[in-house]
Amino acid sequence: MTTWDPKTASVLTTLRDYLVGPTRFMNVLSCFELGIVDLLRDNPRMTAREIAESVGGTEAAIQQLLFLPVKDELISFDKETGTYALDGLSLPADVDMARVLKWYTMIKVVCLRQLFYLTESVKTGSLVGLRELYGFEGTLYEATARHEDLRTAWGGSMDSVTGAIDEWFFGNFEVPAGAKVLDVAGNTGLGAILTRKYKPEQNVTVACFDFPEKEAAALENFRAHGETEHCSFIGGDVFKGLPTGFDVVMIKHFLGMFDRENVLRIFNAVHDALQPGGELFVLAPVYPEDLTSSVSVDFFPAYFIGCTMGEGGPQQMSTYSQWLAEAGFEVVSTLQQDISTMPPDMIHVHGMIRAVRK
Repeated sequence: MTTWDPKTASVLTTLRDYLVGPTRFMNVLSCFELGIVDLLRDNPRMTAREIAESVGGTEAAIQQLLFLPVKDELISFDKETGTYALDGLSLPADVDMARVLKWYTMIKVVCLRQLFYLTESVKTGSLVGLRELYGFEGTLYEATARHEDLRTAWGGSMDSVTGAIDEWFFGNFEVPAGAKVLDVAGNTGLGAILTRKYKPEQNVTVACFDFPEKEAAALENFRAHGETEHCSFIGGDVFKGLPTGFDVVMIKHFLGMFDRENVLRIFNAVHDALQPGGELFVLAPVYPEDLTSSVSVDFFPAYFIGCTMGEGGPQQMSTYSQWLAEAGFEVVSTLQQDISTMPPDMIHVHGMIRAVRK
């Protein structure tokens, strides 16, 4: 009889856990997609045959599908009556379940198919999955403009993240009164509008910088929020340079898309955009210094390299701080989200860095 020492057994167990990841994910998601969870919420204590008659499929298939959620105590099974009911899945509030399901949908639509080509994406530094599945050359963010399924799935999950993160960021964002602020990669102006919303007493002006095609939507957003006097749009490409003369620069939800070389190009451009002594505020998903405590590393490397950019991924705070120093900044403070205050299902942990141009 073959035996394994404890360390070898632990490694093999970890590899086994990787093996069943995709099947566990789709098994549970199918319970939602088939309508089984909603059905049991409205009609507790149903047999597999009754469930099959309502949602489709055979009694045997439903029984097989429900073994896993019963094992994980998401759904209960009464052996005496042969009926199923919600167990753990009856506990989360509707808003929590809606947030989780947006992520499940995004991972199915955006990630699972593309990750079949992860190895090729690593080798080429490009999104092979997008090319093979959609005939598209470019990034996920560009592809969402053309493909509604990607846009809907990705947008829903990201909205749930930015809605929670922005309030935390602006609660820790300090800006001097009357400052000229530049929001790099500000998309259609939401960051500029939120700056004015959360810091009204500072009476700042904010320029949203992004690709020229975002201008019309940004200006319309400024008009809709009554901010045309204090918010403006500047079109351009950060890798070709930024406008100059600003007191404060914000970079939010952007740096994680790039590797070291491109992050340094961005930091150098920001350095040139700031007045001497001007401040940079960075908001980005980060890995903790102790990776064993991170869930983000389970997700983001494959997500960025294989599904969204062909490069990039979060970094540790110490890494970003080192890169900022190389670009001529002095890091004043760093702050990381308190995991204990976040929804337990969240993958992202964001960090905030405040740095001064030397």
